[in-house]
Amino acid sequence: MSERIEQPAASRPETDGTTGTVKQDFIRQIVRDDLASGKHTFIKTRFPPEPNGYLHIGHAKAICLDFGIAQEFAGTCNLRLDDTNPVKEDPEYVRAIQEDVQWLGFNWANLRHASDYFETFYLGALKLIEQGDAFVCDLSAEEVHQYRGTFTEPGRNSPFRDRSVEENLDLFKRMRAGEFPDGARTLRAKIDMASPNMNMRDPAIYRIKHVEHQNTGNEWPIYPMYDYAHSLGDAVEGITHSLCTLEFEDHRPLYEWCVEKVDLANSPELLAPLQASHGIPNEAGTPRQIEFSRANLNYTIMSKRKLMQLVQNNLVDGWDDPRMPTLQGIRRRGYTPASLRLFADRIGISKQNSLIDFSVLEGCLREDLDATAERRLAVLDPVKVILTNVDPSHEEMLTFHNHPKNEEAGTREVPFSRELWIEREDFEEVPPKGFKRLTLGGEVRLRGAGIIRCDEIVRDINGDISELLCTLDLDSRPGMEGSNRKIKGTIHWVSAKHAVPAVVHLYDRLFVVPDPDNDAEGKSYEDYLNPDSRRTVTGYVEPAAANVLPETHFQFERTGYFVTDRKTHKADAPVFNRAVGLRDSWQGG
Repeated sequence: MSERIEQPAASRPETDGTTGTVKQDFIRQIVRDDLASGKHTFIKTRFPPEPNGYLHIGHAKAICLDFGIAQEFAGTCNLRLDDTNPVKEDPEYVRAIQEDVQWLGFNWANLRHASDYFETFYLGALKLIEQGDAFVCDLSAEEVHQYRGTFTEPGRNSPFRDRSVEENLDLFKRMRAGEFPDGARTLRAKIDMASPNMNMRDPAIYRIKHVEHQNTGNEWPIYPMYDYAHSLGDAVEGITHSLCTLEFEDHRPLYEWCVEKVDLANSPELLAPLQASHGIPNEAGTPRQIEFSRANLNYTIMSKRKLMQLVQNNLVDGWDDPRMPTLQGIRRRGYTPASLRLFADRIGISKQNSLIDFSVLEGCLREDLDATAERRLAVLDPVKVILTNVDPSHEEMLTFHNHPKNEEAGTREVPFSRELWIEREDFEEVPPKGFKRLTLGGEVRLRGAGIIRCDEIVRDINGDISELLCTLDLDSRPGMEGSNRKIKGTIHWVSAKHAVPAVVHLYDRLFVVPDPDNDAEGKSYEDYLNPDSRRTVTGYVEPAAANVLPETHFQFERTGYFVTDRKTHKADAPVFNRAVGLRDSWQGG
């Protein structure tokens, strides 16, 4: 293990390290106060997901907070995988979690697993038994529920609560040895069955599960419960500020009870196995749990169980479907790490749960991509324009800026020829009032190429418009005397001869109502799925948009922000996903 040099508290930065601004919220104020008072001289946080599914947008807020605070106060943040329930966990999720954290722009000080600490947790449980603070209970899960009481009535003590220390030690060691079947016994904390906090009514801290674990194999037939493992995991790592969402507020007394009773900070003998088996130094301390509100978005769901159902019922194309709120999904959709960090900053940290409008997230992406995404020409619903006064063999290259607000982005050459593709919606035979694009007998400017007039419409056998015969005003070409002639409308185009066919997925919100979990009408959230959440078209893009790597972002001019698909895009067979439109199309909806 390399030695860590701790920066003196007085010289640590308090800014986010990106914008230079000092972030203000109640958690950061607690950290500042703790440093100022000398309670802590070095800040340690952790991000502790359970690897039983893919991370989603809500986790992005927690990641930005856990790692962000460590970064801002020159501390450290561990990534700890809470792998205490091997029935639901999978190495696939472990890999995705690590990838997601790094994609968001963060690196952990140490990669840890709750399973690293199983021996210490076990020794801690023996200590609780020896202190008279835990007992082995033979009640079934249903019986435990019956004994537990209600929110208005106290619970009843288990008939096994008064077993002797010797009997409890013997039974727990036999549980550890694998003598008993699943569910036959539990180890329960001995706290208070009359507590108004249901979590303090002698909660289970160990259960029997004869299940192979991805890291420890079949070594352990017993596994610690979340509240016990989480609190001691924080204590083992010397976490100073254990940040979690508001649903754990009622669990805080149990968290503090476990930390106090096991007292790892003053029990080096319980930590010796970590040093021997994993080389983990003794950093044990007394963590403080602090709760904050979750990131709840409308027009989506965050429940892992319901997201799993969407996948299993083939209502989406897997966990990384671009319509899913998973980090794998929204990354494929075209969301950027910077946009998610901006989103986390924009919604802030508070104790008040609220429902955040999806437009806030989309606005953060637009803000990021407006500044960073190069511009390209693309036509998604094409109709052909033929410039009848241009020679059929004519080809030329026009110079376009890659970004209108950033000269350092440079320029590119865009091919221009006699036949072009334009958007079908940019032509109206009978234009509505205020229409400023191409009409029969009317003029419009082709972006960067000159002014054209539509002279004739050509229809196919079904009567649909197949071609527009137009005349190019040669005096309006770039650099010509008439290039500044006033004209009301400007449209984009691509050269038909040079355009590259592209598959374009037009993604939208997955649900049609703000709160798909609301079953006031007796409906399932699946009943509110948006049938237009994905449309796929074949469009045409300029060559400079096609020959790029996967996950390249562009603004298709006048259309929206798009990204080359990270799984299926190829330079000779481009695939684009719409990340977000140029403006909010759901206002008032």
